[in-house]
Amino acid sequence: METSTLILTQREIERLADTRTAIRAVREAFLAQARGETLMPPKVYLQLAEGDFRAMPAAIMSQSAAGLKWVNVHPRNPKRGLPSVMAVMLLNDPATGRPLAVMDGLLITKLRTAAAAAVAADCLARPDSRIVALIGCGAQADAQMTALAQVRKIQTVRVWGFLKGEADAFCRKMAGVLKKIEWQSVASIEQAVKGSDIVTTLTPSRQPIVDNRWIAPGAHINAVGADGPGKQELDPAILRRAVVIVDEREQSIHGGEINVPVTLGQFRADAIQASLGEVLLGKKPGRRKKEDITVFDSTGLAIHDVALAQVIYRAALGRRVGRRIRLFQ
Repeated sequence: METSTLILTQREIERLADTRTAIRAVREAFLAQARGETLMPPKVYLQLAEGDFRAMPAAIMSQSAAGLKWVNVHPRNPKRGLPSVMAVMLLNDPATGRPLAVMDGLLITKLRTAAAAAVAADCLARPDSRIVALIGCGAQADAQMTALAQVRKIQTVRVWGFLKGEADAFCRKMAGVLKKIEWQSVASIEQAVKGSDIVTTLTPSRQPIVDNRWIAPGAHINAVGADGPGKQELDPAILRRAVVIVDEREQSIHGGEINVPVTLGQFRADAIQASLGEVLLGKKPGRRKKEDITVFDSTGLAIHDVALAQVIYRAALGRRVGRRIRLFQ
């Protein structure tokens, strides 16, 4: 029996996985979750003076996959020449516990987060959605738009960025990547959101920045930025108008877009319509009519990390990519 562990770098993962691969893996993980084929304990937070660590374990029994993502958030790192967020993914054999692979988790996180939002948009956004508002254009933004373009025929993206010149630079960059889309840099969130069919929020905001009055009937919102307690991007009145779909109920209540409104009594947890997996499986409805406003509360699921890591590992074996080491003698 093979006892070595495969080591995969970010550059190697770039050769083994793309947006389409991630969307397929994430969709299958959502379905497995809805069928009761997954295990995913709550995230464990280790809070330190300079930042925090998060341990995210999960298993997908139907795919014989298990693993752990160990991710940090250290806001001061850019001044030290390091990314503010880094991650390592450990993939194990569920039957024996053997560590199959240790790989970069940052690209996996980026791909699976964008893929989850794309699966949500494919399931919940109107088929004729053409105009997108992108609120926040940091490290996750390019992957989000690339994935969204896989599931909808986007014509225009209105981009708002927090830093001066950020949206302009992002639009110039993406115009060379997704050339059929018109990229517009706008001066305000309101300009981006009004009249948009799909709104994607990617900020670390701790107070509402998207006003209820700007959201038109029929719009879909991918609320991605709020991934921890106290974070919030949407006016709670939007949630009360909307069909709210979550990636995972408890995780959303405690650390997703709905966490602050639930705590303050501005939104009831029992008003959650369904998990996305339940909608994909046909167990519960999502959008029922064209005028519905739909919100996908994305918190980031460890089952998606494990699912994509498993696909990458198998591709690496088939293409003989990576380096093997023996952890145990």
